[in-house]
This record gives sequence, structure tokens and C-alpha cells, in this order.
Amino acid sequence: MHTLSRTALLSVLAAFAAGALAGNPPAAPAGGISLAQARAIALQAAPGKIVKEEREKENGALRYSFDIRQEGKPGQVHEIGVDVATGKIVEDKFEADADRD
Repeated sequence: MHTLSRTALLSVLAAFAAGALAGNPPAAPAGGISLAQARAIALQAAPGKIVKEEREKENGALRYSFDIRQEGKPGQVHEIGVDVATGKIVEDKFEADADRD
């Protein structure tokens, strides 16, 4: 039993270290929202199809960022940012395809 627990712990630590080495921000803090919850919040604010999603650190805070294509709005995406800690929308704007990064 201890070997299984130790193996699981080592796997988690290795995955975390790989993410840190790749420059990815750390996972959501305890009490934060999951990516699935953030998706639901974003799609409620801007119904459509998510074409890009990421977890990023912006202005010192972690957030999930979603680019959403909406019907009837060609040539642009609706960008929704959701705060990881609170689940509140911190960005809600339209961006032309030509201006996207």
C-alpha cells in the first residue's frame, strides 16, 4: 500500500515539475475553480464554440482565458477571462481575427 501511495505522489510531483519547467503557471489553488467550471462560466457569458483556452498569469493573478467563436459574428472571437480563485469574469471583449495572438 505504501508503495502505491509513494508511486502516486512521485507521479504528481513529476507532472508538476514538468509543468513548471515548461513555464506553465501552477495548478489552481485549493478553493479555486476547475477548468471545467471556468468553461461553463465563459460559455454562459458568451455562448459559442471555444477555439482556444489557456490558464495564464496576468497582472499577478491566475485566470483561465477562452477565445469563443459565436454564430453571427464572423471574423472575430469573444475573449472571456475567468479568475481562477473567484470564478468571476475579469475580461469580456471582442477581438478581430487579425489582432489575435
